[in-house]
Amino acid sequence: MKVALILIALCAGLFTLSLVTGFTPVSAQHSLAALLRDDGTPLTVVMREIRLPRALLAVMIGASLGLAGAAMQGYLRNPLAEPGLIGVSAAAGLGAVLTLQTGVAAAFALALPLGALTSALLAVGLILALAGPRGSSLTLILAGIAVSALASALTSLVLNLSPNPFAAAEIVFWMLGSLADRSFNHVWIALPFMALGWVLLAGLGRGLDALTLGEDAAAALGINLNRLRLALVIGTAASVGAATAVAGAIGFVGLVVPHVLRRFVGARPSALLWASALGGAAMVLAADIAVRLLLPDRDLKLGVLMALVGAPLFLHLIYKTRAEFR
Repeated sequence: MKVALILIALCAGLFTLSLVTGFTPVSAQHSLAALLRDDGTPLTVVMREIRLPRALLAVMIGASLGLAGAAMQGYLRNPLAEPGLIGVSAAAGLGAVLTLQTGVAAAFALALPLGALTSALLAVGLILALAGPRGSSLTLILAGIAVSALASALTSLVLNLSPNPFAAAEIVFWMLGSLADRSFNHVWIALPFMALGWVLLAGLGRGLDALTLGEDAAAALGINLNRLRLALVIGTAASVGAATAVAGAIGFVGLVVPHVLRRFVGARPSALLWASALGGAAMVLAADIAVRLLLPDRDLKLGVLMALVGAPLFLHLIYKTRAEFR
């Protein structure tokens, strides 16, 4: 309970700070007043149409990545697992790249996130077909790696064959990940898929707790492993695919957050699910605030900052894991 209260308070504080952080030097009190009451100034438009959806997306994306990471680590019983392992992020990226390259994104503003979501859903179908209805966790991982490699190769091919250097540059910058220039349209596109993913992943707690005893013991306790795996894949695909669709590639959240919080929840997978959702939201909120403060005139990308922070933590995790098995 104490951990939950701390994480909720942290998310609330960072959400408020995200709302009042911007390029224009306006007081926090004035900014929040403009959000709550239309004072007829451009500040109200900025607060309601730019900062509020950006902060909401940061919470939604962080919660999705953290929750999916905790579920994936619990299912595979491996602290090095992360949501991108099943290839949904790479597939969503391919869909977005195709809309940019073909010019559809320029003709239709919401074509990019819709294309990314469609590609992510197709990838899920392919992964489930490759893994089979009764495949093991190893089969699922191999299918995900294969789909991820194929999507990454096709993305590279599109970049390689792109005749327009401006389109190629736009693709590269989108793939770096960012929450800038997002609107409530992106929120409404992502929310239904993320909500579906949250419901499916949050319901895995009992099964993941049983899996800590092994698959045979979990089956003996009445856990349907095939149904659990299906809910995991679809839930991860819906939440992470939607996150990638509206913000680009944002890594390391699903890997780092569950690892950091595991010790505070007694290493129980069911407790780690909600803790990682709150922790992921706080991490993305903090990172999005940082990109606006560190280099406000250079458009530092959120995905770049997350990689700079997450990679050293990932290396530390690898070193710690290696030391435990000596």
